[in-house]
Amino acid sequence: MKAVIQRVSEASVTIEGKVHGSIGTGFLILVGFCNEDDEEITAAMADKIRWLRIFEDENGKMNKSIEEAGGAILSISQFTLYADCHKGNRPSFINAGNPEHASHLYQYFNQTLRDAGLTVEEGIFAADMKVRLLNDGPVTIIFDSKEVIHGNSHIRK
Repeated sequence: MKAVIQRVSEASVTIEGKVHGSIGTGFLILVGFCNEDDEEITAAMADKIRWLRIFEDENGKMNKSIEEAGGAILSISQFTLYADCHKGNRPSFINAGNPEHASHLYQYFNQTLRDAGLTVEEGIFAADMKVRLLNDGPVTIIFDSKEVIHGNSHIRK
């Protein structure tokens, strides 16, 4: 699983000319899945994102989680995070998860964040989406489950 987390002042997704989801302060998350991903990896990544401290505290230090900052999430499925450009100039997406599997994990990811008490807006899986954002900072963090998940020691109970 890969996720690009952007701290935003606002973000929205438009589908077929209509705003489908929008948030104020929070995270715009572009999220992609591969066939090796499962619900355990997805839940661990959601937990890691939930506790990511990239909002400023009263001293101007990035020390607050999205929950502590009162932020929301706009989640956008993004299979192109698995683009392979090693050969030639046309990307291959062979490493992206098959649509049925990835769609399930995308919904599971969003629901896991909601179950943790966060407000989550989302796009529509596999739709042609227009995403607008005002990146705050800018602060952009890239997570790859193969790099950030080492057992379950990072999960807060």
